[in-house]
Amino acid sequence: MKQETARVKKPFYKGLFFQIMVSIIAGILVGYLWPTVGIELKPLGDGFIKLIKMMIAPLVFSVVVVGIAKIGDIKAVGRIGGKTILYFEVVTTLALIIGMVVANLTNPGVGMHVDPASLSTAGIEATTKGSELPSGTSFFLNIIPDSAIGAFVNNSMLQVLLVSCLFGFALSHVGGRTSEVILDFMERVNEVLFKIVGYIMKLTAIATFGAMAFAVSQYGIDTLLSLGKLFAAMTVACLVFIVVLAVIMRIFIGLSLWKLVLYIREEIMLAFATGSSEAVMPQLMNKFEHAGCNRAVVGLVVPTGYSFNLDGASIYLSLALVFLAQATGVNLSFGDQLMILGVLLLTSKGMAGIPGSAFVALSATAAATGSFPIAAVALMLAPDRFMGNYRTTVNIIGYAVAAFVIARWENLLDINRAKDVLDGQIAYEAKNTVESAPGLIG
Repeated sequence: MKQETARVKKPFYKGLFFQIMVSIIAGILVGYLWPTVGIELKPLGDGFIKLIKMMIAPLVFSVVVVGIAKIGDIKAVGRIGGKTILYFEVVTTLALIIGMVVANLTNPGVGMHVDPASLSTAGIEATTKGSELPSGTSFFLNIIPDSAIGAFVNNSMLQVLLVSCLFGFALSHVGGRTSEVILDFMERVNEVLFKIVGYIMKLTAIATFGAMAFAVSQYGIDTLLSLGKLFAAMTVACLVFIVVLAVIMRIFIGLSLWKLVLYIREEIMLAFATGSSEAVMPQLMNKFEHAGCNRAVVGLVVPTGYSFNLDGASIYLSLALVFLAQATGVNLSFGDQLMILGVLLLTSKGMAGIPGSAFVALSATAAATGSFPIAAVALMLAPDRFMGNYRTTVNIIGYAVAAFVIARWENLLDINRAKDVLDGQIAYEAKNTVESAPGLIG
């Protein structure tokens, strides 16, 4: 493996992290001082996210196909998938428990005395657009696309992943010259796709500015202040969960979560500002691979995580449900909360891609448990946009830890390279997105 040397550091003001931070601050100021202007800036963030989304399906396909074809072992890929799902189930359950415990300790909704009858559900209906969570059978059937092309047209992550795995398996078994030619072609396509992503990422600062200006303009600083206790509770819950992830990283891999967070800090801040984890998915996949994670692991773990490993969303759902019960004066017994937790284990899955998914899951859980009136969910309309920033940030960190844990579990992590990258001994250059990738897979 070719050993890269650390690059000469650029001035801090030329770094992407600094530019994103400046954009966030500028966006907050514009949104607060000139809310009308802030509302008009919404297309900047939306356009950027759409540009990234249009690249995700072909990128996932090329990364997964090349990764699986180079491993060439269906059993190994099956083990990776099984361990990934197991890990996600354990970690998201911990996230749900942490959110519920913190809500009970901080009591963010106590004393609000909200009458659910006074709340309008029109906002929820407009947000969810009549969406419902799929049943267990429907969820798994929906993974199978009506056609291979349809998976890409609909940009359905799990469907694209299924098609990619099947293609990769077939390619690894075809063998011979045909397999070599197709694999070489897919690697070249992979390079081109990452280069396009690099072009799009040049718009990061502009997109961040527009997204933050719109968020503050639409909901205002007053919303944050009036629900300060709820935001404080969410902050505490997220920090506790991140500490848990840090322990997992240290015990199972021997790496520092703090160094990993610093390594992906630009992606974390961009996801926080835009409220979209998809906006940083291509860059995350490339950075994990650059840090020594096998391409097949990255290609399977990260896209699957976008549907199954919603750590931030899990914290939000359990905390929000206890908050809503407290705000409406409902006293939840220990048994009630265990029942809510059990229902959340089901409703928190399959949220990806559903309009207003958080409200759908909250409403479905409230209806299934009967713990409090469904109308109370309308209380979350105001803080949800900012809570979405929390959810996305924790989700991103969760994807990162999952990729490294599964790679280490399968002995597909170059631990020495990972340490060197996280220590800054091997530099990551966004403009050289594709040059270092091919050499990481053996």
